[in-house]
Amino acid sequence: MLSRLMSGSSRSLEREYSCTVRLLDDSEYTCSLQRDAKGQYLFDLLCHHLNLLEKDYFGIRFVDPDKQRHWLEFTKSVVKQLRSQPPFTMCFRVKFYPTDPAALKEEITRYLVFLQIKRDLYHGRLLCKTSDAALLAAYILQAEIGDYDPGKHPEGYSSKFQFFPKHSEKLERKIAEIHKTELSGQTPATSELNFLRKAQTLETYGVDPHPCKDVSGNAAFLAFTPFGFVVLQGNKRVHFIKWNEVTKLKFEGKTFYLYEKKIILTYFAPTPEACKHLWKCGIENQAFYKLEKSSQVRTVSSSNLFFKGSRFRYSGRVAKEVMESSAKIKREPPEIHRAGLVPSRSCPSITHGPRLSSVPRTRRRAVHISIMEGLESLRDSAHSTPVRSSSHGDAFMPRGRSSRAESSERVAVIADENYSPADSVLPTPVAEHSLELMLLSRQINGAPCSIEEEKESEASTPSAAEVEALGGELRALCQGLGGSAGTQAEQVNKFVLSVLRLLLVTVGLLFVLLLLLIVLTESDLDIAFFRDIRQTPEFEQFHYQYFCPLRRWVACKIRSALSLLIDT
Repeated sequence: MLSRLMSGSSRSLEREYSCTVRLLDDSEYTCSLQRDAKGQYLFDLLCHHLNLLEKDYFGIRFVDPDKQRHWLEFTKSVVKQLRSQPPFTMCFRVKFYPTDPAALKEEITRYLVFLQIKRDLYHGRLLCKTSDAALLAAYILQAEIGDYDPGKHPEGYSSKFQFFPKHSEKLERKIAEIHKTELSGQTPATSELNFLRKAQTLETYGVDPHPCKDVSGNAAFLAFTPFGFVVLQGNKRVHFIKWNEVTKLKFEGKTFYLYEKKIILTYFAPTPEACKHLWKCGIENQAFYKLEKSSQVRTVSSSNLFFKGSRFRYSGRVAKEVMESSAKIKREPPEIHRAGLVPSRSCPSITHGPRLSSVPRTRRRAVHISIMEGLESLRDSAHSTPVRSSSHGDAFMPRGRSSRAESSERVAVIADENYSPADSVLPTPVAEHSLELMLLSRQINGAPCSIEEEKESEASTPSAAEVEALGGELRALCQGLGGSAGTQAEQVNKFVLSVLRLLLVTVGLLFVLLLLLIVLTESDLDIAFFRDIRQTPEFEQFHYQYFCPLRRWVACKIRSALSLLIDT
């Protein structure tokens, strides 16, 4: 039986698991992993495949069966981290955005960061003004289709490509104008470099938003950037704390705490797993950007004074070490095979990035993001449940707004107003190309009408729709009051629980101290304090009636156990 168990365990260790990683150019890298293969092994395979040396900025992301995102830990087994059934699917993404992407040593690294930021722009994570959006899109056009050619690029050619979740004809004309007049002669590498320099200046550069709620129940997005901790509410950055001002990060259940020199910020994540993921991301980002050397990295615990919590330690190099290592790279620049943009109206899919050379045990499949087909299927829902936009200045990317003429044609557009980052954040990286998730989430939550329709309804006479809308607002108000009451009840429960914990710890400490006092008193220590205690009648009674019989009983049990052990 022992041999069968050993053979079965050896077969389990030798079993290979199929693993597929989606790269930034939407191709796929497939390999086989053994059960005990660490995350570092898979990451090194990917970097070798990509011919990438400046690899510390990148990571591998996956989604567990509960739809919670995670970064693959390189010091742990891949199979044990992925609780789903094989074949495993993950994504290769930028984990730590470079503080100055234009200062990266190799062009291949800049190109991969360019692909990541282009994805951020398309999925609405990189927010900016309309003028900045047009310039960034023009840089993408110049990098991927080259100079403007009247023979190849007819009137309205920029409208055939999708750079943002939505955009208007005015924005398309602005993109084409910049591409024609300002960028002629720029090589792909130069355009990508200019793109990175412009993107770096935006407030939401490097933002990977985590949805949370503040103590008042208002929705917020927390993010970690190369420069510090950011809180976004609506379309405003309400908090920005530099890394050297963050003193501690902690979580307990769904509650996330950030300690600054003068204040403590408290936010509530949707689930305990999401809160732990937020905490680990914060620990890694703070270590990467703040510390001078990786030897300064310490194991961080989320526990309070009395109870042990989660422990985590960042295992990579820090930003300063990465820059110093990059400066020592001396090799011929690797060849980059860029793939140009495919017009989405002539061909319903758009491809991103290079077609990389193949290596053994690798299968590559171009994954096309079907943009126009997705928009066609979404226009009915977008028309029936228009997206709300609000104008609060020009700090962020414009949000879609349909005018009457455009609404009749059911064309998704971006207006000059700004929008909340909550409207364009996608829940999982595996389905980053799924635009349905954005509108579906708003439809489920009962998104209100656009600004124009709200103004028209206010100017018109009362109708059944207005009555229904008023009822919806009252229901929302009641829900908000109920939510605040629930939050207060949750805070009371936490306070009671903390008091009970403190009481249990106090009783435990007193019991331990009592046992220690008894042992020391019964010992042969010749100390005046213990001599005084031994001479009291109460101690003599305790000694002869309780301690001596207990000592004889324990000694008898020990002798019988030893005799049985000797006999066997």
